[in-house]
Amino acid sequence: MALHHSVVIAGAGTGGITVAARLKNAVPDLDVAIVDPRSEHCYQPLLTLVGAGVVPKSVTVRPQQDYIPRGVTWIRDSVAAFEPEKNQIRLGGGETLTYDQLVVAVGIQLDWDKIEGLPGNVGRDGICSNYDFDTVEQTWRFIREFRGGNAVFTFPSTPIKCAGAPQKIMYLADDAFRRNGVRDKSHIIFASAGAAIFGVKKYAEALQKVVQRKGIETRFRRDLVAVRPQSKEAVFRNLDTGEEEVIRYDLLHVAPPQSAPDVVKQSALAGPGGWVEVDKYTLQHVRFPNVFSLGDCSSLPTSRTGAAIRKQAPVLVENLLAYRAGETMNGRYDGYASCPLVTGYGKLILAEFDYDGIPRESFPFDQAQERYSMYALKLYGLPAMYWNGMLRGRM
Repeated sequence: MALHHSVVIAGAGTGGITVAARLKNAVPDLDVAIVDPRSEHCYQPLLTLVGAGVVPKSVTVRPQQDYIPRGVTWIRDSVAAFEPEKNQIRLGGGETLTYDQLVVAVGIQLDWDKIEGLPGNVGRDGICSNYDFDTVEQTWRFIREFRGGNAVFTFPSTPIKCAGAPQKIMYLADDAFRRNGVRDKSHIIFASAGAAIFGVKKYAEALQKVVQRKGIETRFRRDLVAVRPQSKEAVFRNLDTGEEEVIRYDLLHVAPPQSAPDVVKQSALAGPGGWVEVDKYTLQHVRFPNVFSLGDCSSLPTSRTGAAIRKQAPVLVENLLAYRAGETMNGRYDGYASCPLVTGYGKLILAEFDYDGIPRESFPFDQAQERYSMYALKLYGLPAMYWNGMLRGRM
């Protein structure tokens, strides 16, 4: 016999927990279930600072059970298949779960195997990544022990979560090299598949000044395709010419290619690129009206950040409840996203913008300027807001 819940949320990450909390706050007796096998919840934005030696990894993780909202059924299993034509999902354990409405918040998939020679080598021989939770502490070890040579930081050709993260750790590494007296022996290279340092003009101009001040070489339109650990070579494809370029490294920080989870790609929920295909304003699926999605797995054409989810969640909840009541869905998401761009120890540019790349700043000053106050906000304020406000459905 199939299990049934009125609203099923697939995924207990930032999006799933926030939506669950908001639903229960709005309608306490609503039958909500959340599907996720993970026993721990990670606050991922702090991983940059773990990799830079500012905070220990332990502060990023808390027990998942402490954040499943009261009254929500927690199904500790994975999603094996989405079957929206039947209003059901199949669970990893073999059971079938049916629903009246579905919220898909299963995050993003890290495709390490898309880079030849990379799997199994992250955390070894100078190769590191703040995107790898298991080896993120090795980033700090390699930065701390760096004695000069080429330090290469990559950015892939795919959409990724926290698109600023690959350059944040680069700026912090530059500071660390200076503190350790090895910066004059070091050559820092940002090899990015993108065409510019950032996608919003105002912040791109500010970051370009940071790059120039720090003496960092930028090589745009370069996509990492292979790593040769034995010879310490990184192989890039020039996206304009198609030719391969080899850069020797002593330290290599990799931001891996990323995509929608396979379980989404292989379902009828997927649209172009494999993402859950939703209306970018209402967050409702374009073909299955009782399905909604937000966050990293969705097709929303904005940066994949927790700050974006904070603005998406109330819109999704408003529209889902309107849909349940047979009313007009009035909630509109304008594409707001935020990227706290750490530019060094104690320095941060707070980028906030919408679908059109127009800055949507929260503070009454120019946020394109590096400030300690914004760094303190990232280090102390935002984690507190996340654990005590956002995941409780309060903000």
